[in-house]
Amino acid sequence: MAAPKRTASPTRPLRRAHTRGASDEFFRHMVANMRNGVLAIDRSGLLVLINDEAYRIFGLPSDLDYLGQPYAAVFRHHPDVVRVLGGAFDMAALPNRAELRLKQTEKVIGYTLSLIRDEHDQAVGAAMFFKDLTHVEQIEERERLRDRLAALGQMAAAMAHEIKNPLGGIEVLAGLLRRQVPDNRDAQALVHDIINEAKMANAIVQEMLDFVRPVRLQLDRASIADAVQSAVTMADGKATRGDIAVDVQLPATLPTIQGDPHQLAQVFANLLINAYEALGGRGAVTLSARVVDASEDGALLPDGYQPVQTVIVDVRDTGPGVSAEVMDNIFNPFFTTKAKGSGLGLAIVRKIIDAHEGRIDVTSTPNRGTCFKLTLPVEHTDTWVR
Repeated sequence: MAAPKRTASPTRPLRRAHTRGASDEFFRHMVANMRNGVLAIDRSGLLVLINDEAYRIFGLPSDLDYLGQPYAAVFRHHPDVVRVLGGAFDMAALPNRAELRLKQTEKVIGYTLSLIRDEHDQAVGAAMFFKDLTHVEQIEERERLRDRLAALGQMAAAMAHEIKNPLGGIEVLAGLLRRQVPDNRDAQALVHDIINEAKMANAIVQEMLDFVRPVRLQLDRASIADAVQSAVTMADGKATRGDIAVDVQLPATLPTIQGDPHQLAQVFANLLINAYEALGGRGAVTLSARVVDASEDGALLPDGYQPVQTVIVDVRDTGPGVSAEVMDNIFNPFFTTKAKGSGLGLAIVRKIIDAHEGRIDVTSTPNRGTCFKLTLPVEHTDTWVR
């Protein structure tokens, strides 16, 4: 059953048929302007109350009026919400504090349930009060990741130091051996392979050492265009590009940001190398950027703070895409789906972006490609406004 259009109202009235003077008017204003979401259902399963924040959190069209509609139909795209509301009248003890992940939007909400009782103490309805905890969850996940990285970093640093010196010795000795067999083509090929493998292993060890070291930014006014241009050169020198087209779409009006130009170039180079490897020598990579006002991307920052502007850079490829399971682990150190490599490239990318007080997100569609979205503040913490 289609929901009727909502009539224009600054407070989005909750139940227009039950206005009872100033007290009811005040109640409607209060609920409509609550910073937390609230909704209520009656015993027959109809929605009798919903405020603006609930519309926003659940992604409901703001111009539709769902009052009087079956809650199971209103929240059909959020089956876990339907399940929770459906059990409200049968639970021995309603949850005081619980969390729910909305699979459709990947939002995390914290909620409580309360029964609504009449003057005879009979349950005539149920109310859900909830808050969007997505940003809090992201911060906590980053803290958990930092703890894991610290432990892994200590282990990796110890291993890297133990391995680096023997690898250097192997490379030197193989170079000396090459001189001893100047006329033997087969022996020369074997020595060449030894040296190349030693260099590759040494590069992985160096990457491990770079990863465990704290990121120390040399802050300057950094040009995204210059960093991308340097990154293309770096990536072409480190990975096989083949017939992959690289399309750079950066507006001339893009502002410089407060950042480390060399570290940012490393970020874009790592993302390009990752795209080259995913494409296998054929396809396209597009780098585009835009300026976004704080109001459009406030989730980047702690509650109550917003920068003046942010720059968003998208690195998009036309590759096969990645699964949801891979995306969940894609920034974890040493995680890789490739036969070769350290699995540190994207972990280093995230570490550098975190140091710039930014964020990185990834989306992927099977057989259509993957997009890494980098959000970077134009200025750092000392110029945030509250």
